[in-house]
Amino acid sequence: MLKTVALRTVALKTALKDKVWVLTALVVAVGAVASWRALRPSWQVPLPTWATRPEERMQDFRDALYFPIREFLAGGNPYHPATMVEHWPVRQSFNLYQPYHLLLHAPFALPGYRVGAVAFALASLVLLIALAVLAAGRLRPHVPLALGTAVIATLLVLSQVGKAQLYVGQVNPLIALGAAGALLARRDAPRWAAVALALAWLKPQFGLPLAVLLFVRGSQRVAVTGTAVAAVASMVVVVPLVVRGGGVGPFLDVIAANLAHAGETAYGAVDSMTAQRVDLAAVFYRVTGWLPGGAEPVALVGVLVVSALLVRRLDRMGQPAAADLLTCLAVVAAVVHQPGDVLIAVPSLVAVGVVWWRRRCERDWRLGLSVVLLLVPFAHLHFVSLAIREVTGARVDVTVDGVAVVVAWALAAVFAATRRCSAVGTVRT
Repeated sequence: MLKTVALRTVALKTALKDKVWVLTALVVAVGAVASWRALRPSWQVPLPTWATRPEERMQDFRDALYFPIREFLAGGNPYHPATMVEHWPVRQSFNLYQPYHLLLHAPFALPGYRVGAVAFALASLVLLIALAVLAAGRLRPHVPLALGTAVIATLLVLSQVGKAQLYVGQVNPLIALGAAGALLARRDAPRWAAVALALAWLKPQFGLPLAVLLFVRGSQRVAVTGTAVAAVASMVVVVPLVVRGGGVGPFLDVIAANLAHAGETAYGAVDSMTAQRVDLAAVFYRVTGWLPGGAEPVALVGVLVVSALLVRRLDRMGQPAAADLLTCLAVVAAVVHQPGDVLIAVPSLVAVGVVWWRRRCERDWRLGLSVVLLLVPFAHLHFVSLAIREVTGARVDVTVDGVAVVVAWALAAVFAATRRCSAVGTVRT
């Protein structure tokens, strides 16, 4: 009798494993088709010329990677807005990426444009898959790693946020992987967490708030070391730029000109009604039409101070998943960010969503709604955008993602401030 039961149990487990692998294979097939469609712009985009500057396909690869690196290798300073516009067929100036970006991504700018674009898109896809692996690790032991990775990676490539990385050629997949790695490894592998934070510093608007929140959460070594690694790596580029420009003074003048230019562009200004910004200051202006003086620094300091106090409270209550989600939301809401930047929250979003759902009898509606709202940028596909514009106009279309992110941060903050005892996030899934 016992032998029969054991044989049936083994047979059932084998059948379940077979079904899991079949399901995984089907999801991988869907993901492969979606990936191919998302990669097509990299080889279909026309070669850059002065006439094709309005082209959006691989725009960030062209304007923020390929030609800035070419300018640096040619002996110029890509941070100077006028220089880039005069020398290269770009539509946007090169913003204040960390200088080490010019060396880290140099391999993609050395070959011809087409080869570099395809190689960069493929590398970004690999990074998205790696991010899915980290997120799937938070599902254990509920879902097999292979199936979880396949599902999350496929959803990422099908989502607006994921497709945008490959369509425009953004560097966010690397930054998101760095931010997620810093949060996940800060206790058990602080050295690797510091390296991951240094990658997140690629864009200072990611690195600064993340380093601050890691510091107040007790990971001082990670915050300081990661910041130092990014600074030292950048000095390799800064020194030649200073020497070429005639000293520190002229170099700082270029940086000031870069910041001034970025603050006046239609795609980046805080008081632009068309910029797709999701940070608190820009969303506040978009909703109210009013911009008080010093709104951006006040928003930065306010979001970081509030979030710092509350993430420490969540850590003390044994809720690291919720603390990680609040950290990611704070990073995006505090300072200049675009909808695609919510990519950094994917692993923490998965962790909180799964634990919250499994323990929904103890759920807190505020944290659950925060998770749902953070999905809005991912679901903001092209046909959704067209529908919103048709019904409410372009202003609402470029504002809805920001409102969702800011409200998600506020709800997560309220949850952290008011929750007395909860099992949400206590399991490091």
